[in-house]
Amino acid sequence: MASAQVGWIGLGSMGIGMSKNLQNKLSAIGAPPLVYTNRTLSRGEPLKALGAVPAETVTEVAQKSSIIFSCVSNDAVLKEVAQEIIASGDISGKVFADCSTVHPDTSVEVSKLISEAGGQFVSAPVFGASPVAEAGKLVFSVAGPAKAIDAISPYLKDVMGRSVINMGEDVAKSALLKIAGNICVVSFMEVISETQVFAEKTGLGTDVAGQMLGEIFGPVIDSYSKRLTTGAYAPAPGGKAGFDVALSIKDARHALNCAKSAGAQLEVSEVALKNMETAQKLQPGKPLDSSSMYGTIRVASGLDFYTDLCKARDAAK
Repeated sequence: MASAQVGWIGLGSMGIGMSKNLQNKLSAIGAPPLVYTNRTLSRGEPLKALGAVPAETVTEVAQKSSIIFSCVSNDAVLKEVAQEIIASGDISGKVFADCSTVHPDTSVEVSKLISEAGGQFVSAPVFGASPVAEAGKLVFSVAGPAKAIDAISPYLKDVMGRSVINMGEDVAKSALLKIAGNICVVSFMEVISETQVFAEKTGLGTDVAGQMLGEIFGPVIDSYSKRLTTGAYAPAPGGKAGFDVALSIKDARHALNCAKSAGAQLEVSEVALKNMETAQKLQPGKPLDSSSMYGTIRVASGLDFYTDLCKARDAAK
């Protein structure tokens, strides 16, 4: 692996796990430590403990690094980061790889800005939730100049991820593939939520329904079901969602926008989006996971938004 200086921007639920795995690899091979920044820099303390070096600003990361990764919350933040990188000085030859989930048009826009400033942009969104990021088992969807993909490749497979899907040079393609994956995930969560509410209302019970889902459809679907039955869909007051519903709503809107442009229909995604938005209205200001459509479907079926497990958990606090 080359000993280039690598930088990292964004330490949300995905970015912190990814960057820790990257720093561990850099340390293991004797490469310069990762330089990182985040709006709340204190979130990087676990990363700093591994030997990474904090930076106060995106500008500082960009000036010090020849390869820059980012993983941020939305399109607007990514555009701000790109502008700061460009404004940091000469970025000729530098590679900027973004792992966020954004609209394909945003990837194209950022790629154009970076390339016009002399750098190279790789759209590199990932498949997998925060525990998968922590475990270094993400799946990357990458697109951009071949030379830039080659430059970041040593930091992807067997470092932050288990595999890489190369979508070629068109950065819109990797973003579209990520959106296709999100259509699957939000649809799974909607259908599993309906299944678990059906099981509860008919007297089957959520335990046996969860067992059935795991036995027939495997560990991924089993993990989605457990987000409901363990109460993770609606974290305790002051808690943090595994994947915030606001981000899932953003992703669903991107999917529906792309589908409309292509003349495709996504009926399940439309229902899931409506149910996630309703969950926010039913529980304003409370932490909610992307699976919180479960609470909406529960209410529509005459059940409480919160399961008995959630109520007992919250009462004990």
